[in-house]
Amino acid sequence: MKQMDTKTLANYINGEWMEAEHTAPVINPATGEEIAKVPLSSEQHVEKAVQAAKKAQKEWALVPAPQRAEVLYRTGTLLREQKERLARLLTMENGKVLEEARGEVQEAIDMAFYMAGEGRRLFGQTTPSELKDKFAMSVRVPVGVIGIITPWNFPIAIASWKSFPAIVAGNAVVWKPATETPMMAYELTKILEEAGLPKGVMNLVFGSGSTVGDAMVHHPNIQVISFTGSNEIGRNIAAECGRQLKKVSLEMGGKNAVIVMDDADLELAADGIIWSAYGTSGQRCTACSRVIVHEKVKAELEARLLAKIKHLTVGNGLNEEVKVGPIINKRGIEKIKRYIEIGVEEGARLLTGGYELIEGDLKKGNYFAPTLFTDVKGTMRIAQEEIFGPVVSLIPVKSFQEAIEVNNCVEFGLSSSIFTQDVKKVFRAQRDLDTGIVYVNAGTTGAEIHLPFGGTKGTGNGHRDSGIQALDVFTEWRAVYVDYSGKLQRAQIDVE
Repeated sequence: MKQMDTKTLANYINGEWMEAEHTAPVINPATGEEIAKVPLSSEQHVEKAVQAAKKAQKEWALVPAPQRAEVLYRTGTLLREQKERLARLLTMENGKVLEEARGEVQEAIDMAFYMAGEGRRLFGQTTPSELKDKFAMSVRVPVGVIGIITPWNFPIAIASWKSFPAIVAGNAVVWKPATETPMMAYELTKILEEAGLPKGVMNLVFGSGSTVGDAMVHHPNIQVISFTGSNEIGRNIAAECGRQLKKVSLEMGGKNAVIVMDDADLELAADGIIWSAYGTSGQRCTACSRVIVHEKVKAELEARLLAKIKHLTVGNGLNEEVKVGPIINKRGIEKIKRYIEIGVEEGARLLTGGYELIEGDLKKGNYFAPTLFTDVKGTMRIAQEEIFGPVVSLIPVKSFQEAIEVNNCVEFGLSSSIFTQDVKKVFRAQRDLDTGIVYVNAGTTGAEIHLPFGGTKGTGNGHRDSGIQALDVFTEWRAVYVDYSGKLQRAQIDVE
């Protein structure tokens, strides 16, 4: 394998590392330092990648699925061996604290081994035929060339959710990662290469969404687009894919709530809220940004949250003592500031935070104080719109039913949570909450790779990442009939 300068990344097309004419700096959000240069590729790079994938996919699909799976087993082993190194690189380019970065790499490891197991499953179905001496079955078959577009907030985990099931199912991949976090994409692609993935099965093309992403979405030889990102861009992708009758899988964020009932363990609830809201500095689609709290325990929960927020250390995620890292870039900081102003103007009461942190070494990076609003109404913009930062809104309610209604009154439907000791409320909540994921006595984060990940309403379009359900995005169902009667048999006619 050609050795690349880790400061200057390159595309990976048809088994070759290819430089682009133009690059952009990759900035460590904790320090403001340039840590790499990422290619800004053109439509021509996309075309080369698609042609390579199209050619490779035909041969890859003929490799028995258990043999395809061996590549993922080796990938998982290599990821595990390099876990600490990868976690530190992830923290440098993304900013999340090292503990969380290790967890994200572990997620990719888990996904590699889990999807490798599917190489000996990929179950179809057999069913009786209505005719004598006739066999009927359905099997999964690969779709072809898959385009995946991944975000910066989980640069290796989400990539594994999408690429590993696509690969084990016999597809080839063209991957556009976020330009903010290209190092994880580069490292994962090197590992897949080392694991023995044939050339052309994985093609990595760095660049902007407006150039590389747009070219992928419009390319007639990419049969599937799997996208994680904003609702606005996702809707545009869905519209274009609809015009082409191209399969598309979307995951587009959330406005997730923790419900705290008056019988809840408030210390446990506070811990769950702190972790869900301020982990990854609130920059994850499952982050808790709303707390729907019964008015009887609102004051006590506020006090517990304020005490815990006071002890959150903010800083460079490579410091093991830090609990809250930086915001990805200055645009993110400015967006959060605007929503703080909106919240105050709407009449919400700011309990703590609400400002950028610029003291000492923090001024070199992009840091925002963990923020807590209270006396928020469910219809306020800060309770409706995705902020993507360490900002939480406390919304008081009078009853369980009102809590459910407030949870469900937003555009998104990804994750929700309820803290209660009442088993009846637990089962009613998991029935009535309109999100794709529901937690009981835990925060809104913590998805495991063997369960489907995704949401309803403005969060997605019905498909799921991870779990065996992910295979539905990257395969088609084929019905097969084998008539061994030696004569013409007509279904629905020759049945008596």
